[in-house]
Formats: sequence, C-alpha cells, structure tokens
Amino acid sequence: MGPQPDRAQRPEIVSGDKVSRKKPPHHDRTRTDAHNDAATPGLQARKAAAKLLAAVIDARTPLDGLTDHENGHPQFRQLEMRDRALVRAILVTALRFRVTIGKLIARRLERPLPANATALSHLLHVGAAQILFLDVPDSAAVDLAVTHAKTDTRTARFSGLVNGLLRGLSRAKDHQLPKMLAATLDAPEWFIERLTASYGEERAHAILAAHRVEAAMDFTVRSDPEEWAGKLNGIVLPTGSVRVQNLASNVSDLPGYADGQWWVQDAAAALPARLMGDITGKRVADLCAAPGGKTAQLAAAGAHVTAVETSKNRLARLVVNLERLGLNAEIVQSDLTEYRPQELFDAVLLDAPCSSTGTVRRHPDVLWTKTPEDIFKLAAVQRRLLDHAITLVKPGGILVFSNCSLDPEEGEQLVASFLAETDGVVADPIAPVAGFTPGTEGFLRTTPADLDLGRPEISGLDGFFAARFRRVS
Repeated sequence: MGPQPDRAQRPEIVSGDKVSRKKPPHHDRTRTDAHNDAATPGLQARKAAAKLLAAVIDARTPLDGLTDHENGHPQFRQLEMRDRALVRAILVTALRFRVTIGKLIARRLERPLPANATALSHLLHVGAAQILFLDVPDSAAVDLAVTHAKTDTRTARFSGLVNGLLRGLSRAKDHQLPKMLAATLDAPEWFIERLTASYGEERAHAILAAHRVEAAMDFTVRSDPEEWAGKLNGIVLPTGSVRVQNLASNVSDLPGYADGQWWVQDAAAALPARLMGDITGKRVADLCAAPGGKTAQLAAAGAHVTAVETSKNRLARLVVNLERLGLNAEIVQSDLTEYRPQELFDAVLLDAPCSSTGTVRRHPDVLWTKTPEDIFKLAAVQRRLLDHAITLVKPGGILVFSNCSLDPEEGEQLVASFLAETDGVVADPIAPVAGFTPGTEGFLRTTPADLDLGRPEISGLDGFFAARFRRVS
C-alpha cells in the first residue's frame, strides 16, 4: 500500500454549493479484520466488481477472461450466478461510461483524488455506475460502497467521503447526468484522436455515440431467417442475420440451439465469409478459426473446410461448436506461420487477430486495455500472417483478409502496403454486399454507426474491415 495523503492533501466533498471537509473516520482494525463479507448481502459482489475493475484499468486485463465462468478471476468464480451477472453488468457499465462517471465524481471534489488512491477511485466508479445507470436502489449502492470502504485498509479513512459523494451524486443525477452525457465523449483521448483523423468529426462522434448503446444479439441461421426471427422473437437484418434485443433466457435454452439451427455471430462478422462467392465443393481454409462462426458458414455453404487455430483451448471450443451444428471440418492446431499444407487451397479466409476496436459496443474494456502501440504491434502481426496466408492459395484462387478493427493502420493502410510489396497478387474489388457499398479501393468497411434501423438499441453492428485478393502467379 502506497503512502496515504496527509490532511492538507485529503480530498473534499462538495455538498450542494458548499464545501465541507470530512474528517477521516476512526478505523477499528479489529472490527474490520473480523468482518464477514458474506454477512452483508451484495458486499462480495461489489468488492469483486472493484477488484476486477482494477485489473482492467491498472493491469489492462481483458474483461472476458476475468469473468469467464470456468477460468475467470477467483473472486468472481466464488460468487453465485446471480451475483456474477450483477458484477458483469456493473463492470460493463462502469467501462462504457467511464469518462462521464469520472467527470461527475471529479466535480464533487474540490481537488482530484490522490494519484495513489486507485482503490478508492475504483470503489467510487463501481458505486456511481449503479446509481447513474443500473436498476439498483441508490441507498443500497451507497451503503454497500461505504461498508466496502470501511473494510479495506486502503479506503477506510475515506468512508465519509464515499458516503457524501455518492449521496450527492444520487440527489443531483437527474439534472447533471444528461448534461454531462451530452458534453462528454466516453473514450480515452488517444482513441478519439485516431477515430476523428480516420473518419472525420461527425462520423467519429456517431461511432462513439453507438458505443454507449448495448448491442443486441445477432444469429446466423442455417435456413429461412424469417421463420427463425419469429421463433426467436427477433427481426431479420438486411444482411440476413437475425437480431434479438433484450434476450429473455440463456442462449442454450432458445429453440434451435440443441439441434444446431443457428449460432451467435455479429452481423458484421458474418460478412467476410460471404465474400468467398460460390465455394461449393472447393477446398477452403479458415485461418485463426476459433471460435468457429466463419468455419460454420463456410462448411454450411458446401466447402471442404480446413480450420487452422494456434490455441488448443480455443480449438476445443471450435470443435464443440461444430458438433452442435452438425458440420464438418478438418481441424489443424498449428502456428499459422508454420502451417504448410500438402495441397494449396482454392480460397483462404484470414480473420486476423487485431485491436478489436470495432467491438467496443460489446466489449467496452477494449478502449481501456489497448493503446496505440498495441495497434502498431498488431498491424505488424497481421502483415506477417497475410504474407504467409497468400502462399497457401493456389494460382487463380482468392484470399479474404478481415478483422474487427476500426483503425486504418490495421485495414486500408495495411492492405495497400501488402499489394504494393507483394508480387503475383492483385486486388479483387468487392461488390456491394448486404446493403454495404465498398470504398473506392474495393475494400469493405463497417462501423457501429452503420445499419440505422430507426432506434439506437436495434441499430448498428461491429466495426469490420475486409479486403479480397486474387493470386495470379
């Protein structure tokens, strides 16, 4: 634990228009150490939320790994399923609106929190996320935050601050929150700058606005989207996917799951496989294949598919998914750059690992776990994979390259340099597909601000980039 601020440095709470200094409460270490979290309903969940928020913000750990039900953080896995759902809701909300929440907290302080008070900051963000955005009684959110503060030696002296700040936030939220949302872009500055440079201010702001809206769930169906839209209580998108908002049950409990009639896949992620054209009877490789949505598309389209994946665990998940769907593929575990098949393929799909900045609607932690340096590093990885992937295509065959990044460094700029520096390969411009018109270079680009269906909660799709090449020699 780092040194605590002295009295002169201690933050002050703004109460209405007046500032009142809160004395640090007496910290009864015996009572704190003996406190049983389980005796206070909801306390363990809030502590877990603050702990995991710290892991995301301070250690840049992806949220999905922390909240995995089998291999996630121990403090998360010890919770009941209902509390796990609450923790994830708190975290997704706290990350989605992190800048707004931070500004509303800051305006209630005369001076910023000490730089070493990260535990206090995370505790406040967890409490504020519940008060401002979630269906949790404000009094419960405040009381649990205060109890949490008192039972942590890093924050015990600030329990009075926590109480006053969160109660003040509760009283003021109705008039302060709308104004702050209107004046704030909920993203780190580096991302706003890169997004604006790439798309212009108007479109960048539309993308950032879309990030604030929880994404609906999309399904790729084996046949008759209209029929399955009716069964799943959803709508058919112009892309052919079925979209369901406010899913009322677990995915595995929905009709059609057990007999493999559909799989979960964002509408944008379903587009690259469609760029292959007619692949009936052709040998097609799906590189970086897990979790298998694109492999399933290719197999369902009648191709003889080889699915290549480096990770043994991710490959196991792919196999389970294909078994449920009743689809077949040759499974290969290999480092992609070392994979050399005996026979070249008619077509190859490379959906490459990337910064995932196109998936922020579903994964708001991305903006807080990635940096511009990560984008540059991942673009270099993608280029190496692309250079190898084209060697797996027979002359006359095609290669589709895609990823879920919004950044041109991983998209337009990357493939432009690939074409300029690679002999025997030409661009194979993409025609309009599913209502999307490719750019002048013939590349396909989607953003969360696309696919406007009239209401934000059913509109949008992931940010995706795709380019198609043909090997001529």
